Amino acid sequence: MTDRILILDFGSQVTQLIARRVRETGVYCEIFPFNTDPARIKDFDPKGIILSGSPHSVTTEDGPRAPDIVWESKLPVFGICYGEQTMCQQLGGKVEGSDHREFGRALITVKQETPLFEGVWKPGGEYQVWMSHGDRVVSLPAGFEVVAVSDGAPFAAIANVKDKRYAVQFHPEVVHTPDGARLIANFVHNVAGCKGDWTMAAFRDAEIAKIRQQVGKGRVICGLSGGVDSSVAAVLIHQAIGDQLTCIFVDHGLLRGGEAEQVVALFRDHYNIPLVHRDASDLFLGELAGVSDPEVKRKTIGRLFIEVFEEEAKKLGGADFLAQGTLYPDVIESVSFTGGPSVTIKSHHNVGGLPERMRMKLVEPLRELFKDEVRALGRELGLPEKMIRRHPFPGPGLAIRIPGDITREKCEILRKADAIYLDEIDRAGLYDKIWQAFAVLLPVRTVGVMGDGRTYDYVCALRAVTSTDGMTADFYPFEPQFLGRVATRIVNEVRGINRVVYDYTSKPPGTIEWE
Repeated sequence: MTDRILILDFGSQVTQLIARRVRETGVYCEIFPFNTDPARIKDFDPKGIILSGSPHSVTTEDGPRAPDIVWESKLPVFGICYGEQTMCQQLGGKVEGSDHREFGRALITVKQETPLFEGVWKPGGEYQVWMSHGDRVVSLPAGFEVVAVSDGAPFAAIANVKDKRYAVQFHPEVVHTPDGARLIANFVHNVAGCKGDWTMAAFRDAEIAKIRQQVGKGRVICGLSGGVDSSVAAVLIHQAIGDQLTCIFVDHGLLRGGEAEQVVALFRDHYNIPLVHRDASDLFLGELAGVSDPEVKRKTIGRLFIEVFEEEAKKLGGADFLAQGTLYPDVIESVSFTGGPSVTIKSHHNVGGLPERMRMKLVEPLRELFKDEVRALGRELGLPEKMIRRHPFPGPGLAIRIPGDITREKCEILRKADAIYLDEIDRAGLYDKIWQAFAVLLPVRTVGVMGDGRTYDYVCALRAVTSTDGMTADFYPFEPQFLGRVATRIVNEVRGINRVVYDYTSKPPGTIEWE
């Protein structure tokens, strides 16, 4: 991978979307925090640099700045939102707070042609973008000119064509800027001159070599959840080191119906990968009894997973490494990737390292991939299509789909409702059109009437979203007849539920999971 783009993260929640857009053009990229060691940037040897957005303000003394190496390198640079502001501030322009803030959709007017707009936008045209800023540029550094404006941002897009430096006040990485991906592609290819030859086959080969180098002759245990991520990670690692890998499948009592049998059949029988199947449902459900706080749930489950792995590793005679299927979105929602300054939304059980007492080191071959890239890698590795196309399933399992306290009874009720919901989605031919669908058992009881009797049972919420990477998502617009059919089946077939509702919230403002 000779061509690569570096993205410097100033703390935006959507920095990972920039990486997605770059990779969609066939160019490898990585995200470093803005304050990374300049030597690391030099060693990465990018052909261009993108500066992300940020929740901070360049008008404050402690606002983050791009390292000097960005400007000294003479590389092409593309600033996005805060990236535009710090570019201007650092190169001699001026930024100040504004009474006219822009948040949401806006129209910009293109003033002149640039390599950034080539084949996408024409002078005089008006185009929709997504704005999210309070500060604004009020004067430009030498050599720059305005190439697009909006009502709230007279410097909505600027360019120094000679030095290959471009910046926009809007966010091209989000889907709400319809032409944004094409603008990023123009920077990557037209401005930075990248060839676009990065593929999943190249990633697989590079990652196998990296795993072999990291692991050497050591032993690895991999926690299987039954989902796509851990399955792809396990098969990739197995291709790299063979029987040095042992998979441990922990049934924490919070899985979907029939999941344990499917995992054992695939890995022990189909792939012949050494597999330990541990039923730890009593342990997990016992410690979760009475716990209702979602963060406590996640952290409790994460701690217990580690403890079980540690026990099983000792039984195996010890292991040097623990493998996990951690992905980009997991990391950005827990802490900023590689230590940058983004705001934590929620913690993930497989992010944040291991307890200091453990001697195992982490192997996380998917840490820099998005979900759709993991699926592409799975196909490259030859995994069954049925496994690859499965909807995401969270590591904490049903625990975060049962708001409030967790009991075996609630888990059984939810399993049955969830199975009916997914069965109806599959029957309707909608499974592959939906990113993720699941049922939630609410800590609410309502009055109902069934036959001649009165009921007082739980409410079940249905959730289904469309997405490409899990960073943003829209609710799926089911036909009313479909939702009515699902609700009727659940109420009739699942004892304990007498009411069904549908979640119409997109992400943002909501998250995909309820907890």
